[in-house]
Amino acid sequence: MYITCLDLEGVLVPEIWIAFAKAAGIPELTRTTRDEPDYEKLMRWRIGILKEHNLGLKEIQNVIAEIDPLPGAKEFLDELRAECQTIIISDTFTQFAAPLMKKLGQPTIFCNSLEVSAQGEITGFKMRIENSKLTTVKALQSIGYDTIASGDSYNDLGMIKASKAGFLFKSTDKIKAENPSIPAFEEYSELLKAIKEQLAK
Repeated sequence: MYITCLDLEGVLVPEIWIAFAKAAGIPELTRTTRDEPDYEKLMRWRIGILKEHNLGLKEIQNVIAEIDPLPGAKEFLDELRAECQTIIISDTFTQFAAPLMKKLGQPTIFCNSLEVSAQGEITGFKMRIENSKLTTVKALQSIGYDTIASGDSYNDLGMIKASKAGFLFKSTDKIKAENPSIPAFEEYSELLKAIKEQLAK
């Protein structure tokens, strides 16, 4: 019995913070978990920059409303979900993810939540559980599932390596070079084929 666990940003939808950085004209916010492995450190830094520029949740949500899934992502996800149970495990936040899930056909997502003041300022964040991607995969395995995992960033490596099969998707040359034993794909058709081959074993 398999469950496939997928990252969200960079795999199914564009990176939210990169899109927001461009819209807001704040290039330093283009930094993601492809650059900084410590997600909590990255988020604290991002919140500090938002405060400096007097930007809050509403401004980010306005940008997210204009983001569409990556070309082919919904079709890939629809076909994958017809083959096996699929969960998106993301370090993003419920306040960011909801409109994107609607565009992807409402798949199951496990993510985190933001702490937001009455004025709309992002004051902090609450992680669902420590090291959420790896912890979730291990929890699924503990109740009798084999997992297949795919992602693009440093914070995906734990769940990829812990799974029965794991794949990098649309990752960076640096991450691929540092992890030569993990198959890496650029096209949804390639990733779907690899997952289907694992399901057939």
